[in-house]
Amino acid sequence: MPLPLHTRVTRRRTAAAVAALVLFAAACSQGDGPRRSDWTEAGGKAAAQKWVTQEFTPSTLSKSQQLAEMDWFMKAAAPYRGMEINVVSETITTHEYESRQLAKAFAEITGIRVKHDLIQEGDVIEKLQTQIQGNQNIYDAYVNDSDLIGTHSRGTYVFPLSDYMAGEGKDVTSPTLDLDDFIGISFTTGPDKKIYQLPDQQFANLYWFRYDWFTDPKIKKQFKDAYGYDLGVPVNWAAYEDIADFFTNKVNGNGTIDGKKVYGHMDYGRKDPSLGWRFTDAWLSMAGNGDPGIPNGLPVDDWGIRVENCRPVGSSVTRGGDTNGPASVYALAKYVEWLKKYAPKEAAGRNFSEAGPVPAQGNIAQQIFWYTTFTADMTKPGLPVVNADGTPKWRIAPSPHGVYWKEGNKLGYQDAGSWTLLRNTPKERRAAAWLYAQFVTSKSVSLKKSIAGLTFIRDSDIRSDYFKRNAAKYGGLIEFYRSPARKQWTPTGTNVPDYPKLAQLWWQNVATAVTGETTPQQSMDNLARQQDEILSRLERRGYGGNCAPRLNPERPAQYWLDQPGAPAPKLADERGKPETVDYDKLIAQWN
Repeated sequence: MPLPLHTRVTRRRTAAAVAALVLFAAACSQGDGPRRSDWTEAGGKAAAQKWVTQEFTPSTLSKSQQLAEMDWFMKAAAPYRGMEINVVSETITTHEYESRQLAKAFAEITGIRVKHDLIQEGDVIEKLQTQIQGNQNIYDAYVNDSDLIGTHSRGTYVFPLSDYMAGEGKDVTSPTLDLDDFIGISFTTGPDKKIYQLPDQQFANLYWFRYDWFTDPKIKKQFKDAYGYDLGVPVNWAAYEDIADFFTNKVNGNGTIDGKKVYGHMDYGRKDPSLGWRFTDAWLSMAGNGDPGIPNGLPVDDWGIRVENCRPVGSSVTRGGDTNGPASVYALAKYVEWLKKYAPKEAAGRNFSEAGPVPAQGNIAQQIFWYTTFTADMTKPGLPVVNADGTPKWRIAPSPHGVYWKEGNKLGYQDAGSWTLLRNTPKERRAAAWLYAQFVTSKSVSLKKSIAGLTFIRDSDIRSDYFKRNAAKYGGLIEFYRSPARKQWTPTGTNVPDYPKLAQLWWQNVATAVTGETTPQQSMDNLARQQDEILSRLERRGYGGNCAPRLNPERPAQYWLDQPGAPAPKLADERGKPETVDYDKLIAQWN
């Protein structure tokens, strides 16, 4: 609803005054005012000893190795001591730990103060775009998803870390950084083989289910009597659909367990930017769109974008893309159907953050699209989904795939929130922020951070004695990350040339399918057309140089459907034969 004119004028004046104060404060914090520091070398060493002993434990390093690493940070920070830097990340448990604990530790050990803001992921991208377009330094470093690697690598605004570490940032790059230990470094590497971002936290979307219910003999018998096959981890969407129907409508005759209403599916459907993630985070590839290939299908990826020699050439089927192909339409149709038939009625009005904690309340049997970033919150003592001994009543497993899926397709999505440095950040502030980025990802602190947030970035942490001893607490998460299977879960790749512009199209078009304003086919047709319009604008600008979009001319859809690979023609049977697998046998294969 439009605001009255006098209110708009008042708000503009107030906003202008606030903006002026913000700019003044920013100027002071960015070095225009005097630096303040009561840091001393003795105090820094004492702080390092305190933090290593009391907080940064366990670690994959020995205590003496940790203190040596802290000593390097103290010495490297000398030119920037007394500064206060500003960094930002999305609000998840891992970043809360950084903001609350690690920023304080870094300040005490190095003498560089850190204001580590936590905001929603969509707001992080908005701030990043504002800084790029306005050429005004808002934050000195950003933790943003590696999904932007296609955008970052085509632009000139990001300082590639490969260049920075070898040049301007050489003196502030830790000798113990050990890039080969980062499990997501390939996700932050551009087509030019340069590293653009440093992974800070990483999580996957996997299949989540109530292991205690799935192994209950009475429930198993009821399921087999109703469907003719064993209740287990669904391999495909047909089995997932049967299990959803069973728990929502049929278990114990009325969809209840212990007298409590339960549901066979959980999701979210509110018109919100997070609704876009629900699809761009590999939902279409899980259905079977695109072509085989890891980390992303080639020549057609999991957004349905066809790429030739790193150049995006089209999203629409008429240009050889698969964004509106039969597999993608099937993906959207199943999402809407399951949301309405098998999830709690409140789910359609919730977003990502609101829906995430719901399974912990104890009435959800399974969730096909569950982010492991919620693992830490699902293991708290006293929850309905946690046993008295602290072990979970739930487990996680590979996501089931849709009927169009082919061997060699990616199976799901991994998020890799990663540190990004911009060229328009003042040199000193960039150096200080890079020190902080390395500090919060260093081996001295990363194992403890992994325990706090369960968003692993280092292979050495995953394979540590701590997680070997405590794997049973995490419902299969450790086994997943130690297995070769994790390589089939990847972020959005380099094929997406402008993530912020393209990503915002998804939630708007998915939302109209949820409300029934458009059919799934109409929604995906609109999305594909709008994506091609943006690709066309990027082509005219030449954005990306040799990797800039170059759209294919349109042809009849049937021409492309007749070609090998994606887009694939519509199947006569979009259900297929349901298939399940015993969870314990699956884990044995991983081990």
